[in-house]
Order: sequence, then C-alpha cells, then structure tokens
Amino acid sequence: MENALKLTAYFGERSRVGGRLLADELLDAQARRKVRASVLLRGVQGFGAKQRLRSDRLLTLSEDLPLVSISVDGAERIEGLAEEISKVGSEGLISLERVRLFGADQTAAGQTAADLADSRGGTVKLTVYLGRHERAEGMPAFVAVCKALHDRGVAGATVLLGVDGTMHGRRRRARFFARNAEVPLMVVAVGEAERVGSALERLRDLLSEPLFTLEAVQVCKRDGQLMSRPEAQRVSKGPGRLTQKLTIIVSEAARHENRSVYLELIRRLREARAAGATSMRGIWGFHGDHLPHGDRLLTLRRHVPVLTETIDAPERIAELFPIVDELTRERGLVTTQFVPASSSLHEALSL
Repeated sequence: MENALKLTAYFGERSRVGGRLLADELLDAQARRKVRASVLLRGVQGFGAKQRLRSDRLLTLSEDLPLVSISVDGAERIEGLAEEISKVGSEGLISLERVRLFGADQTAAGQTAADLADSRGGTVKLTVYLGRHERAEGMPAFVAVCKALHDRGVAGATVLLGVDGTMHGRRRRARFFARNAEVPLMVVAVGEAERVGSALERLRDLLSEPLFTLEAVQVCKRDGQLMSRPEAQRVSKGPGRLTQKLTIIVSEAARHENRSVYLELIRRLREARAAGATSMRGIWGFHGDHLPHGDRLLTLRRHVPVLTETIDAPERIAELFPIVDELTRERGLVTTQFVPASSSLHEALSL
C-alpha cells in the first residue's frame, strides 16, 4: 500500500495541441513516464465550460465526444506528469485526488478502508484496474470482480471500458483487428468500509496482477433514499481551487417523464449553467440488491449503468443538487467528494 495521486483530465475528442490530438499527447506522456495505471475513457454525452454539447446520439455531435483520462501512481510520478501536461496549453479541466494504491499485497486494506471512511460516514470508493479480456475463475475478470463485490454487500459497481492506457507502466492501446486483451478497463465501486475491505481480501486471491485504489467519499442518495446533502462550503488551503465532484450512477434504462435520466441530467445541468458534466456508459455493473448485469437480449432499452460526473465550486454543487435529487427520486447512487481542480491544463502545478 502507498499514498498516491490520481490525475483526471476532461476534454474533447477533437481537442488539439501543436497539430496533434490532446489525447495522444497525454497518452504519450503517460507511457514515457511508465505510469502505473492509466485509462482513457470515451464519454457518451457531456459539455464543458463553454456549454458546447457533445453527444453520441446525433451524427454531427458524435464527432467530438467527451474524453476522460485517468492516471494513478505515486506522488512524484504524477506530479511530474502534471508538470509535463501543464505545458501542453489546451483547454480542459483536471482534478487531482489523493488515493491509497494497492497491488498484490492487501494486508492492510481493510484497516485502510476503515481509516479513510472515518470522516465520510463509513463509505469509501474502490477502483479496480484490469485488462479488457483478463479472466478469473473461468469468466471475464470484471464479471468476477462485480460478483465478489455484490456477494459481500458493496452498494454498487460500474465497469467502464477503456480505449487506451497503461497497466503496470506498459502502454496498452486498442487496435483494429486485434483482441486488445490487455487494454485497461476500470471497475468503480462504492460501499461501506468493512464490506469493501472484505471484498479486497477476496479480490487479492481472485486476480493475478491486481491494482486497486481507495478514496473517501460521501454517499448522498441510494435507490431514492436521501442520506445526506453535499456540504455547501469548505475552506481551501494553498494555491489550488478546491471544488466538489458529484457522481451519479443510474441505469441507462431509467426514465424520467419518458426520457433517459442521464440525458435529462445533462440537459438540466447545462441549462443551469453548471461548469461541465460528462456521462460514461458502463458495460457491466450493479447497484443495491440487483444482480450484476449488462445489456439484456431482446429489449429496447439498455440496462447498463451510466456514470455522470460534474465538478464545480461547493456552493454551486449545493445549488445544483436539487436537480440530481429530483431525477434520482427512485433509483441511482449519488456520491460526492472534494477535489482540487483547475479550469485549464496550464494551472496543473498550482493544485
């Protein structure tokens, strides 16, 4: 176990710097620095500070989908990466979060989860980094991971498929006409510290080269039940701008007044002039007592989870929360956490 940093960058698929795609610049930097784990995720809907909508639902808007790049490693390596990308000079948003990083040795995982949860009502977020076609006990590893998390009563988990990234410091890029077995994906789970700690002990035995991170989070809603509201204010120390990340996970099949909840969420957040929001479609997952699942055959609605993130000033998150509260009145998992963030990649080192 080690204290580590997670650097997350939000930008557009067509964002360019110096004649190159910004995504390629970030991925090359991650590979050069042999970042322990990094994943490039393609969103399905979102907007940024300029309020420009990106969506996979309309051909003209699907040519520039939102992208999310996540990098996890020790503080020195991530700070070096932040310094490098701060020179890129492109618009975007980045957040920097402190996490606990685990490999094969999970000896203190349960206690660490409990320590992290002390100030957040006993809840933590676990992220598992895997290869796309990695297997465990005769099934896809992400399916086995979700099963283990569900069996131990973790509140929910979402599997997000990467299109590029690094695993254990090695570049793993998706290509045409290839199995892409080692292209990374991530399983994002939220649950009580004791249950997550128990699941980690199981995952240690289940996976051959596991990489996990733990973070403290606050659960706001679960399956329609309001558990807490986002804190409206917190004093920021140091030069960085402290913001708040609100994460909403719902099924793609969930509806609000005959419209997909996640689509209505993006529409209303944009209408309310939120600083930005990105929705990412999962390929597998569960929440509550529901069994882990993905798409169902012979159905018109997809039953995969959709994860939506919005980052803004704490007071703005408090103002936007009623929108989220209304749209998740029956289903969904809503969490929040404080993250230092910057509105431009230029400011990475000031976080």
